[in-house]
Amino acid sequence: MDDIVRQALAKWPNVPDCYGWLGLDARGNWYMRDDRAQAIGAFAGGPAGSKGSLLRHDKLIDFIQRNYAADADGQWYFQNGPQRVYVELEATPWIWRVNQGGDGRFSVTGHHGSPVQARSCGVDELGRVYLDTSLGFGLVHTQDVSVVADAIEAGLWSPLALVSQELPGRFAYVASPAVHQKNRQAKP
Repeated sequence: MDDIVRQALAKWPNVPDCYGWLGLDARGNWYMRDDRAQAIGAFAGGPAGSKGSLLRHDKLIDFIQRNYAADADGQWYFQNGPQRVYVELEATPWIWRVNQGGDGRFSVTGHHGSPVQARSCGVDELGRVYLDTSLGFGLVHTQDVSVVADAIEAGLWSPLALVSQELPGRFAYVASPAVHQKNRQAKP
């Protein structure tokens, strides 16, 4: 977490959390979701326009990624100064890029650019490929599925069968903190 964020938290400890305004898609892209985008529908699986506006400002994206974390409930958020901005996930909290170097070794990096160590591999009923890593669970970027196939053929990973609907519970993450929050508030 950035020092400026820590200082803001100390100065303003009771700023309300923000839900629905930021999304991470299945390719590791960040989206800003204004009122209009949220009114159109859900971030994941919603109609055209519900994702919002693709963020393109590199320094803002880097700031988000440096201050990206999960709370005790498995809800992912971006700590924006004193405010937690909860992230709507199209797929998983992490999107992995897999590369094979000229030396034949395979490497994995997150959508934030940092290297991780893969612990296991899985494939769901739709053929989507996932890795559980030293940093956590995530979806392999669609452009890298063939590289993962090469790693499987090389004997590096043996994919487990996964069921997509079970992933959030099994790997302890909340895909939509906005829906989670509404459900909490609806309970007496």
